[in-house]
Amino acid sequence: MNTLTTLIGWIPRILLYALAALIQVTLIGLIVYDRVRVLREGSEVTLQTRPVDPRDFLRGDYVVLNYEISSLPAGALKDTPSQGRGTPVFVKLVRRPSGFYEALSVHNQALPVADDEVLIRGRVTHGAVCGSTHRLFCERLQISYGIERYFVPQGEGREIERSRNEGKVSVVASVTPAGRAAIKRLLLGGKPVYDEPMF
Repeated sequence: MNTLTTLIGWIPRILLYALAALIQVTLIGLIVYDRVRVLREGSEVTLQTRPVDPRDFLRGDYVVLNYEISSLPAGALKDTPSQGRGTPVFVKLVRRPSGFYEALSVHNQALPVADDEVLIRGRVTHGAVCGSTHRLFCERLQISYGIERYFVPQGEGREIERSRNEGKVSVVASVTPAGRAAIKRLLLGGKPVYDEPMF
């Protein structure tokens, strides 16, 4: 331990600060690169939002989003083993004539999909603690996909929330073949109002 302390003592402080800054910039760069990769490589999926409990107000500069695919019947997963809250699941989506994607089924692992289908990965927030062991899937699942918040310019969130609760807000999400999703575009009445920058 003393040898390590002595070695660090020989390194100029400016070099240590530069190394710490380089590590931080690299980590931020990796996060940005990962998000851009999801946006560029993913399939576009249009999702309809649903009203949110009126007590769940705008928090800061983001809007809380809830989707038609957020609350689903467990289907074949009902009464099968789960890992409890946060259990990963895969939802098979299919595009309808309306242009929106709807859920077909929920699965506990990735599976092949047809050309008009997409597999999106989520985590069960409610509905994975049923049965006597509290480790079985319930009849209905509440699922989070990591796209439930959208940051908006200051002061514009209230109008978007009002429109969301009137059923006028939809989202174009980018979903990778592995099921990871990111919001690509926010639509108001079917027209784009916010686009995520691709950098």
